[in-house]
Amino acid sequence: MVDRSTPQPSTDAAHTALRSNVERVMQKIRPGVQLDGGDIELVEVTADGAVRIRFLGACIGCPSAPMTLQHGIERTLRDEIPLVTTVEAVP
Repeated sequence: MVDRSTPQPSTDAAHTALRSNVERVMQKIRPGVQLDGGDIELVEVTADGAVRIRFLGACIGCPSAPMTLQHGIERTLRDEIPLVTTVEAVP
């Protein structure tokens, strides 16, 4: 029986690569968000491909933030990184 509670090295490497790819794509997205006085921060990338970000600056409370998240950030991440399953904003 395999102990699945302890991450395997290949799983850790894959997760590290996924996070690195997410960070790379977010660096492409960030300048557009910063033009409007906001910013985004990567909070977490889970092993199953869920990405959690935090809005900063003018993005906090902005009525367009949900649209930016869904149609800008999530779409770009999922288009460029097929392993990304969801993208959500956290406080």
